[in-house]
Amino acid sequence: MAVDIADIKRLKDLTGVGLTDAKKALEEANGDFDAALAAMRKKGLTKAEKRGEREARAGLVGTYNHDGRIGVLVEVNCETDFVARGEAFSGLVKDVAMHIAASAPLYVSSDDVPAEDRDRIKAEFTEKTVAEGKPADMVDKIVEGQLKKYFAERCLLDQPYVKNPDITVADHVKENAARMNENVVVRRFSRIALGEVA
Repeated sequence: MAVDIADIKRLKDLTGVGLTDAKKALEEANGDFDAALAAMRKKGLTKAEKRGEREARAGLVGTYNHDGRIGVLVEVNCETDFVARGEAFSGLVKDVAMHIAASAPLYVSSDDVPAEDRDRIKAEFTEKTVAEGKPADMVDKIVEGQLKKYFAERCLLDQPYVKNPDITVADHVKENAARMNENVVVRRFSRIALGEVA
């Protein structure tokens, strides 16, 4: 099946793969651009996950200021100084900072949630679930689901990405890491909103 050259170029630009790979993916998807993109993303994310084992100590500390009312400082790391100085990486750092300003996460990932915070919220959910009269054998399962949802909304990497809510921030970071062929890690952030009391 002949595929459109414009689609090949667009797929190449979106995924960072070569023209031949983009063409092959479109042919395998019978010209369905969305199916080809999904397949290429899966391949790219798999490669990005393998790169996740490599050390990321270079990078940037990025900032974002929204109307002088919300300020964000974020550290995003990569493996090499060469990539850290690139336009694609600085664009990613800015995207992450902007997302933090908009979505106000409390933690980078679920691994960063302090045990005392998790225990406190779990106790609240357990008490509420029991008070609602849910079956005793179902309480733990219900509470676990509520905890997962609660922290997904508050962990940066689990939040739907503001510029494309169909993917998470983690997906956005992995896609960019795949294009840059680097391990990319969001290390830490700080968000300050005018008039907010910590």
